Amino acid sequence: MRRLWLLFAQTVTIVLALYFVYTALGNGTIGGRAPLSAGPAPVSALALQASSAHTSGSYRVAAARAMPAVVNILTSKVPRRGKHLLRDPFFKKFFGDRDGEPDDEESSLGSGVIVSAEGYILTNNHVVEAADEIEVVLADGRKAAAKVVGTDPETDLAVIKIGLDKLPVIVLGQPEQAQVGDVVLAIGNPFGVGQTVTMGIISALGRNNLHINHFENFIQTDAAINFGNSGGALIDTNGNLLGINSAIYSQTGGSVGIGFAIPVSTARSVMEAIIKSGHVVRGWIGVETQEITPELAESFGLSRQSGAIIAGVVRNGPADKGGMKPGDILLSVEGRPVADTNEVLNLIAQLTPGGNAKMTVLRKSRETTLDIVVGKRPAGVK
Repeated sequence: MRRLWLLFAQTVTIVLALYFVYTALGNGTIGGRAPLSAGPAPVSALALQASSAHTSGSYRVAAARAMPAVVNILTSKVPRRGKHLLRDPFFKKFFGDRDGEPDDEESSLGSGVIVSAEGYILTNNHVVEAADEIEVVLADGRKAAAKVVGTDPETDLAVIKIGLDKLPVIVLGQPEQAQVGDVVLAIGNPFGVGQTVTMGIISALGRNNLHINHFENFIQTDAAINFGNSGGALIDTNGNLLGINSAIYSQTGGSVGIGFAIPVSTARSVMEAIIKSGHVVRGWIGVETQEITPELAESFGLSRQSGAIIAGVVRNGPADKGGMKPGDILLSVEGRPVADTNEVLNLIAQLTPGGNAKMTVLRKSRETTLDIVVGKRPAGVK
């Protein structure tokens, strides 16, 4: 009997062992590992998340939307050379070209942005100023001669126009909603290598007092901007235009991560004025202003540091005729408070020449409202 019981126990043990082996093979795993012949391993949830994050982190859609509307601008300028005896071909035959001036045309390049189906292109004034010929090259390879509609040196903006059909037009964004840290892309043609997209963030907003232009309200970015990018597009992650790339801070001429773009809000108002009348008309009252420093605030007995001190008044200018005097502190223009001298310049420039404007000044600790007839800002005035 004992011998039969031992035989039964061994048989049950062998059957259970075979059952567990069969179950393991049926589930396709041995010891928790996939068999070598099981084919590709299933993609884990973590891998799927990584793949999704990589795709969502791409800016290909934004770039694809904006790139067709960004153009390359080639300009040429014929050297202005006066008559000189050594420039005469007969004398050059014997003495050579001794004037040291090239016979070829001077040329340069930049970028621009198509903002209208009618062919209007925004770019920088310094890209097209003094050019005798302007050629625009589209991203699709088409080329066209362009004419200057108008320029605004005080903001370094210009509008040119081409006569092609079926033009790609960029969508204008809302820079007033942009925040420091937002991702932006810069599109242009740096060093003539071809259309290039670089990425960065908005480093600062409202940059001024850089002494680049008379009117400054720059978007600062660390997206790489180099020679040839001037006039190109700074876009958001939806492909909408935020600004026109205009300048960089550099000690070498290359990008060091400090670039400046003119907000499209400024560019749009300048463009509309240029298209309407060929130039931009701004208000002017004829004053020189000075920032209120803590030391000046103490000497004037001021409890505030906002506003701007009127340091000088142009004789017989609008401000002089309206009763404004040196030493006044300008507090508001047409009810809009003045924070500093840069805001004074911008607020007055927005006024319509010939119209009346109410300006509040602080004079001997008392607020006074002046009614001033706004003049037209002379070209090149500081």
